[in-house]
Order: sequence, then C-alpha cells, then structure tokens
Amino acid sequence: MKKSSIETSVGIFVLIGIFCVSYLTIKLGQVEWFGKDSYIVYSRFASISGLKAGATVEMAGIQIGSVRSISLDQERQVALVEMKIEKGVVLTDDVIASIKTSGLIGDKYIMLSPGGSDIVLKSGDMIINTKPALDLEEMVSKYVFGDVESNKHTLEEIE
Repeated sequence: MKKSSIETSVGIFVLIGIFCVSYLTIKLGQVEWFGKDSYIVYSRFASISGLKAGATVEMAGIQIGSVRSISLDQERQVALVEMKIEKGVVLTDDVIASIKTSGLIGDKYIMLSPGGSDIVLKSGDMIINTKPALDLEEMVSKYVFGDVESNKHTLEEIE
C-alpha cells in the first residue's frame, strides 16, 4: 500500500510539473492557441533598417499588433511590411506608419499615427503614408566626414 501511494504522489508531482512547463512555454513564447481576432494591413517603406518580423506595432504608446513579415516589393524596389493588427483597432486610410527606435539603440518598432478620415482600412489594405527609419549611422557619417554643410546648402537652394 505504501509503495502505491508514493508512486501516485510522484505521478501527480510530475503531471503538475509538466503543466507548469507547458504554461510557461505558451506564455513566454506568446503562442496563440485559438488565435486573437486580428486583420492584416500592409505598408511600403523606402528603408526599414533594423526592423524585424515580430516587432511591435504601437499607437499612442500601446501595442496594437505586430509585424508579421517583411519582404522586398520587386516592382517598386521598396520594403513591403505585413502587419497583424488587433480586430478592435480601427485604422483609417490616412493613418501614418513610421519606424521608430525604443531608446537610443533599442529595438525598432512601427508607430501608427491616426488620421482624420472616415474611410476605414479593411484586411489586406495598404497604408499609403509612411516615414522610413532614421539611419543614425548615415547621419553620424555625414557629420564626421563634413557632408553636413553641403547638405545644408542644397536644402537652402531648394527652398
């Protein structure tokens, strides 16, 4: 009798351990069993330097989605970003998508700034207004190698 109660206790302990490991794996891996209600929107960027699939999509500092995939638009020679947005979030056709950096050298994410239009984006629609990532290396190299002054003159000539 004593041997079977020890075996039962060990079996229960092992089952609890397996349950805990499974729960942590799902939570930490952010696996969705039944899938959140979401829809897909696309955007094109001239440069996405540092942005990766899985990056967050935020609006007003709140995560509303994630970057699902990044590919090259062969026709236009720009980056095509596929974003998965939560179903309850309404995006209009004049929303602005810009690539930002969390902190000075942190991860890149997409910030969506709402527009004022009445036309709502549906799944599969394209965000037209985009701002590419700020290339910090390019800015530093222009400053270090003295290219800032020549760019300043060309900007003054344009105005």
